[in-house]
Amino acid sequence: MLTISRALACAREALAPHSDTAALDAQTLLAAITHRERAWLLAHPEARLTPRQHRRLLRACTRLAQGEPLPYVLGRWHFYGREFAVTPAVLIPRPETETLVEHALAWLRAHPDRRRVTDVGTGSGALAVTLAAEKPAVRVTATDISPAALEVARRNARRHSVADRIAFVETDLLTALAGAFDLIVANPPYIPIAELANLPVAQHEPREALDGGADGLATIRRLLAQAQTRLAAGGALMLEIAASQGGAARAAALEAFPASKVVVHPDLAGRDRVLVVMP
Repeated sequence: MLTISRALACAREALAPHSDTAALDAQTLLAAITHRERAWLLAHPEARLTPRQHRRLLRACTRLAQGEPLPYVLGRWHFYGREFAVTPAVLIPRPETETLVEHALAWLRAHPDRRRVTDVGTGSGALAVTLAAEKPAVRVTATDISPAALEVARRNARRHSVADRIAFVETDLLTALAGAFDLIVANPPYIPIAELANLPVAQHEPREALDGGADGLATIRRLLAQAQTRLAAGGALMLEIAASQGGAARAAALEAFPASKVVVHPDLAGRDRVLVVMP
């Protein structure tokens, strides 16, 4: 039977062409397969996998070697301290999006009487579930055009015991929603279509969640236009953007909300990441 050390080496080899953190990812994979902590694996290199664990490792390594992202192989991924189910129907939650969460939570803390939130294009539900879990007083409406994505989001809401405070709506952006929201958040598609063909992310993750049109701002402009009639007075709109889009996104926001305060905030790497509009 395969030892832990050999299993880690096999997984690392399969991951190396596709990951800059192959060793860490291999440990994460094997920890999931063996139901052990990573520290335990490193402390017991001589321990052996069971036949079932060995078979699961072989299947996982085959998928990884074909370029399938580790979160899809695992079926789950961490975001803002919580584990979320993920499938190829949704984008994989990424650390950059936690910057958006931080700004949304800070705004909600500063405005405790503002409780009506919508997460547009919710995908896995990472934003909606996190905001509902961190701020029990809020009520969230989570939209997505994909029924499969909404099912994943519902599963994550149940997993984190916030399903009773999130309404899931199948619609294009804000189209089917009525009334005004205090806070609108979104991680919309923002990759220019010409760039998608050369990006590994587009080979496995849902294209409709990535394709931002000719300049990457097509969906953002549509969302800004819809938000004009759905953002409450004194509310805030917060969108994740690409690092190269700060100036263009700010200009688009000012066109839709000419009398508003519009700010672009950086992520932890100092790159433009979050567009904030406050009418």
